[in-house]
Amino acid sequence: MSKRIFCSLFIMIMVLALAQCAKRGTPSGGEKDTTPPKLLRAEPENMTINFKEKKIRLYFDEYIKLKDVQKQLIVSPPLKYNPLITPQGSASKFIEITIKDTLKENTTYTLNFGQSITDNNEGNPNSFLTYVFSTGNYIDSLSLSGVVQDAFKKKVDQFVSVMLYELDSTYTDSTIYKRPPNYITNTLDSATTFKLNYLKEGKYALFAVKDEGKNNLFDQKVDKIGFVTDTITLPTDSIYTLNLFKEIPDYQAAVPSYAAKNKIIFGYQGEAEHIVIEPLTKLPDTIKTKVLKEAGKDTLNYWFTPFETDSIVFQVTNEKWKAKDTFTVKSRKLAIDSLVLTPNQNRNLAFEEPFYIGANIPIVQIDSSKIALMNKDSIPVNFTSKLDSVQNRITVDFALEPNERYTMDLLPGAIRDFFGTENDTIAYTFSTASYADYGNLGLNLVGNPTYPLIIQLTDEAGKTKREIYATESRAFQFNHLKPSKYMIRIIYDSNNNGQWDTGSFLQKIRPEKVIYYPTVIEVRANWELVESFNLLD
Repeated sequence: MSKRIFCSLFIMIMVLALAQCAKRGTPSGGEKDTTPPKLLRAEPENMTINFKEKKIRLYFDEYIKLKDVQKQLIVSPPLKYNPLITPQGSASKFIEITIKDTLKENTTYTLNFGQSITDNNEGNPNSFLTYVFSTGNYIDSLSLSGVVQDAFKKKVDQFVSVMLYELDSTYTDSTIYKRPPNYITNTLDSATTFKLNYLKEGKYALFAVKDEGKNNLFDQKVDKIGFVTDTITLPTDSIYTLNLFKEIPDYQAAVPSYAAKNKIIFGYQGEAEHIVIEPLTKLPDTIKTKVLKEAGKDTLNYWFTPFETDSIVFQVTNEKWKAKDTFTVKSRKLAIDSLVLTPNQNRNLAFEEPFYIGANIPIVQIDSSKIALMNKDSIPVNFTSKLDSVQNRITVDFALEPNERYTMDLLPGAIRDFFGTENDTIAYTFSTASYADYGNLGLNLVGNPTYPLIIQLTDEAGKTKREIYATESRAFQFNHLKPSKYMIRIIYDSNNNGQWDTGSFLQKIRPEKVIYYPTVIEVRANWELVESFNLLD
């Protein structure tokens, strides 16, 4: 009996033991680690004065890894050679910074690591960890803060450098093109505000630069710039706003080349309106030439009736910039460009938008009698046509009706190009939707705005969809809009030229003022919407 009881107890104990083992083997999960790595100590210590070392070590409470450290690290004042940061590509509880430059005397340096130091497992960053030292006997303690905006776009670029130049005897307006600033910070990929710390007392010039070359200089060809015209005097409590804009580059001619047997392309930098192209080579009397700007490109197309030649010598002048260049363009075995006509709208015609036919070769003549426009009942529709020789397109204007279908026939000879080529028979078919498929948006401007101004309706990416040029106050209407989300952009046209004008750093010209409606507007089908835009907000 006792033996049977003993066996039963033994079995029960084994079952309980196995159950406990099974329970301990079940994954329990747990809360996700959201704690960033913590700096335990530094060698030399942070905020060290009379600094003379070449290596710095930072020790952390857990294994860390470096992420985009060369992009995230900001050294102020900038060094000629980036410090060497190790180890990279492997986890460690410390990082070592090797300084490869000769440091300036009596200067406070900051190393801001941005978001580059993260824990090894979850990638939690130690945000904007800063190591500070001075080669003198004290740490500079002044600061300067502000915000970076874009002069035209609603959303500002990422990784914008904010630069501070000391106004000493060596500073000129050209300094920003030639040498790095005395102090620098960066908005990185998440902020539009900035703060420069550990600055010394003095007078400075303040800039924002979208530094595409990452060389801590301003390159007019590719970089955006923002500047403050006033002298910055430290210490200060002022908050500064820097508006980024892309300048029109200084004029420069590019080497021309054959693009087709009947076309040579002349690239340029800057503005095209003062450029004159003249052949120095004596051309046959039968040769006709024409210069036309390529739409959307910094290119002038030099069209000519083909002839046999090895090369042509050209002189390209720009009176505004007092520039004169001579180029020899060697002939190439290329085909002749032939006439191609392309309508700007296909199949579905949009209300309130112009209809035109563009061409790849200069158009010299249209014959409206050879253009026929019919509706779906084969009834002729009245229209007017006009040749725009600057844009090189034919605008066809006619009244659109809803739920209609149109056929446009271009008979041979309706269009003649620069080389005397005429179009073959072409037929375009279009249709319109119902008014109920679109929405209408009314807009009232309040706050005593200054006229003239340009009201632009854009998509969420900032591309202009509709535009109204306003010279006086009234109710503005955007009708027959495709259902979508829109933004409103107001441009103060201070020079009355009907377009937004950028600025110039050297001429101290600011871009024309741009204001955005604070929220995105959703337009729905068969909706009437009225918005008020207070330009004083």
